[in-house]
Amino acid sequence: MPLVAASKKLIKFDTKTFLSTINGGRKIEAFAKKQTIFAQGDSSDAVFYIREGKVKLTIVSEIGKEATIGILNEGDFFGEGCLTGQTLRLCSATAMTDCSIMKIDKKSMNEVLHREHAFSDMFVAHLLARNIRYEEDLVDQLFNSSEKRLARILLLLAHFGKEGKQETVIPKMSQESLAEMVGTTRSRVSFFMNRFREMGFVDYDGDGLQVHSSLLNVVLHD
Repeated sequence: MPLVAASKKLIKFDTKTFLSTINGGRKIEAFAKKQTIFAQGDSSDAVFYIREGKVKLTIVSEIGKEATIGILNEGDFFGEGCLTGQTLRLCSATAMTDCSIMKIDKKSMNEVLHREHAFSDMFVAHLLARNIRYEEDLVDQLFNSSEKRLARILLLLAHFGKEGKQETVIPKMSQESLAEMVGTTRSRVSFFMNRFREMGFVDYDGDGLQVHSSLLNVVLHD
């Protein structure tokens, strides 16, 4: 199948509807904002799918230092490490907003991946996209300034450049959380956020942070 045709097929695949109709091994749970979905060290026996809301992944070192390693949105999977033999959770997952999460047990997930080729193709595409994102994060961390890294994180959180997505309001996040993701200090994040606002790249409102596409200028500027 040509690459373009395959891509269109994946785009048309309705993951949410499909997962809602598979037999057994799944349940939908509601999580309130800031509620823990699973904690680092918990048993790893299921994959999760975000039907609605945003989820934050964090990890804590042996000396107690916490780092944010990912912000996930509607349509994302997480906890897939159980499919490769991971017995314990390596990170914690927390609801950033009120969330509707589908929990699919490991056995059922493996069965549906082997049985349904369209779903399997979509899931592999998800894993590849996640891997590419991790590689981009590493390059960003190694070679870009903290200002560029912050701008990139904000654009990613706002779904900039994703098909069918418009500029969105990012739910309120502490500057400490942003600093963890960027790899800098809270004071530096505060300095850059004030500058972004003065230049019209971002706006604050009661619901969170409005990110404008003009923020891309910071990432592209040498």
